[in-house]
Amino acid sequence: MGMSDRNKNNGDHNMKLFRLCPFWQTATNSSSSSSTQNLNHSHKGSSNGVRHVAVNRSGLKSTTVSSVARSLLPAPRRLRLDPANNLYFPYEPGKQVRSAIRLKNRSKSNVAFKFQTTAPKSCYMRPPGGILAPGESLIATVFKFVEQPENNAKQMDQKSNVKFKIVSLKVKGGIDYVPELFDEQKDQVTVERILRVVFLDAELPSPAMEKLKLQLAEAEAALEARKKPPPDTGPRVVGEGLVIDEWKERREKYLARQHVEAVE
Repeated sequence: MGMSDRNKNNGDHNMKLFRLCPFWQTATNSSSSSSTQNLNHSHKGSSNGVRHVAVNRSGLKSTTVSSVARSLLPAPRRLRLDPANNLYFPYEPGKQVRSAIRLKNRSKSNVAFKFQTTAPKSCYMRPPGGILAPGESLIATVFKFVEQPENNAKQMDQKSNVKFKIVSLKVKGGIDYVPELFDEQKDQVTVERILRVVFLDAELPSPAMEKLKLQLAEAEAALEARKKPPPDTGPRVVGEGLVIDEWKERREKYLARQHVEAVE
């Protein structure tokens, strides 16, 4: 028998066997397909697990980075300053000169502020501190003694080492200002700005000099207004009793008339 005939007989035999047991191929295919599905499912599950872990890790990393970034950011400022970075003084050696700065509470709560300086012996502020209501503003006056330059050098062309610092603190309503507030709540104190000294030529007109003059005039007017006594809306207090001016005048006239009648 030839080789071709033998192969033909084997093929016929396999065909007959397949017809007698058709379930064998179905089971084989189903088992292989189920194995493939399980493998794919396990692969997808492992992929999802890896992806989930990656998301968690990235989320944890981003949260950590954001928290660290927030801690490095400066605290939000409660005051708006004008000028914002410098204190301008007229350059007059051997004299005490003045500067001015406007402070405005830009927050929604009461804010206490305080001035600090690196040269407390030659500089002082008026007022040195206070409390501003939301939206309230004031102009503070800063005094500084200008020393004589060495070797006839122009101090205007040199940077001054004197600096001023303004700190703020959120406070509740109805609290009076005392400097000890900042010592009691050190962790809540915010450094608003560190201001450096800039000298201006008093004889040379400039926008900065004109602005300084206007602010100084406004500060003086505000100081004079605070010095004035409050308007008298009631009777004056004399000694321990209340004396009404009109009643006092009538009483004096009555006594004078009685004295004249007695003399007559």
